[in-house]
Amino acid sequence: MGDLVATCSSPLSRNRTYGERLGRGMGLAEAAAGTSGVTEGVKSAGPVLELARAHAVEMPITEVVAGVTSGHIDIGQAAVLLASRSAKPERYGV
Repeated sequence: MGDLVATCSSPLSRNRTYGERLGRGMGLAEAAAGTSGVTEGVKSAGPVLELARAHAVEMPITEVVAGVTSGHIDIGQAAVLLASRSAKPERYGV
């Protein structure tokens, strides 16, 4: 839980810094060049999505992140995709 909170709120988070740079209009390479260290979210989004698909698990945020970090979805399109999803229960089978 601590890592999630830090990633979302800390200006020291590499993943957050990278995402903020993309959100400000920087390209993928430019955002990566300006971020020190490894952005594990960028490197893991694709493989995590592959694993989710192999097990029929819906992961819409990961899907959009993987699309953005691979250059297939631009930031504006990502915002629309995430904001336009209908609300669904987070826990299935309850």
